[in-house]
Parts: sequence; structure tokens; C-alpha cells
Amino acid sequence: MQITVFGASGDAGSRIVTEALRRGHQVRAVARHADRLRALPEQVEVWAADATDPAQVEKAAAGSEVVISATRPAVGREHELAEVAAALLEGLADSASRLLVVGGAGSLLVPGTGLTLADQPDFPAYLIPIATAGARQLETFRETTHQVDWLYLSPAALFEPGERTGAYRLGADEMLVDEAGNSSISMEDMAIAVLDQAERPGHHRTRITVGY
Repeated sequence: MQITVFGASGDAGSRIVTEALRRGHQVRAVARHADRLRALPEQVEVWAADATDPAQVEKAAAGSEVVISATRPAVGREHELAEVAAALLEGLADSASRLLVVGGAGSLLVPGTGLTLADQPDFPAYLIPIATAGARQLETFRETTHQVDWLYLSPAALFEPGERTGAYRLGADEMLVDEAGNSSISMEDMAIAVLDQAERPGHHRTRITVGY
């Protein structure tokens, strides 16, 4: 399968590239600056493109059965999440590519509270801009009129590099928690979930969440 990964230089994106290669897929890795992709294996096709530009999205994704976006904007540029969402939808509108997006957790409902994670009293203030931008990113997909087969994957509340266990659970709009009330998923296991959806699509034009 030909897979294009936007945001391939980031923590989540690079792990998605690694997981795709592990499964034998052809991978095109895309970042705004190609020099950030130099450490990737030589069989990866490296592209420089701006994911906020629909024309560049269309060109970079050409011929791909699946397009995966794991872009993460710099602090102060959180608004780019919604801009990238809009550009992906427009750039892929005339293609048959499926679109998988690694989004944010802030808009997930916390079990038993009726509130989103971002609305919890103890939610860190410094994360509010990215959580707000992630919510707008999801709205962009839900409101689109483009007939793109998209899937938005929200990670659990704690989403960081860790162990590749191969274990995960899927949910919908409610945050997944374990028996102790913790919500987490490693970036390695998130990559497994993303590639599982790429290979065996079971959700379309909706949001799901991934956690332990």
C-alpha cells in the first residue's frame, strides 16, 4: 500500500512511518522542511510540502491509497491545525485516498462528568490553546462538504513516547480510562492503531479514540 504521512518528522508521525515500514508499505514522508526527515530509512520517499496549502497536499498525496496526518504546530501557531484540516480535505477532494488524522484529546468527554477533558478544572492552562485548536480541527472535519473518507483518531489523555505493546482499545467520543481511572496510550501503540485502521478500515467520517 502507498501511504503518505504528513507531519512525519514529529514524535507521532515518525512512529507511524516506522510502523508502516514494519508492515511492508511504501511510505512517502512529508514535512515542511525536508532536512528534518534525514534520519528516516533510505527506502522512505521524502517530500517537503506545506500541509496548509491544498495544492501542495494534492501533489504530495498523489497516488496514495491512504494519507495520514500527524502534524503538530509550534506553540503560538495552534491555529494551523484547522488550516491543515481544511487543506487536507480540499487537496484530497478529487482523489480516492482515505484520510486518517491523529488529532487531540481535549474534546473527549470525561466519563461521569459530562464535560470534556479541556473543561476539567485541573486541565493545565498551557494546554488550552492546543486543546481549543484540536476541537476546531475536529469541527472542520465534521462540517466539511468535501466527500473525503476521513477518520479522526483522538489519543488518550496521556500521549507520549513509550513501549510498543500491541495492546489498545477503541472508543468513540468518551475518553478511555483504565481500572485506576488513568487515560493513556503510547505513541508506538497509537501508530499500531492508525495502521490497523489503514489496513482494515472500519470507521468512516467520524471520530474514534484510542487508549489502554
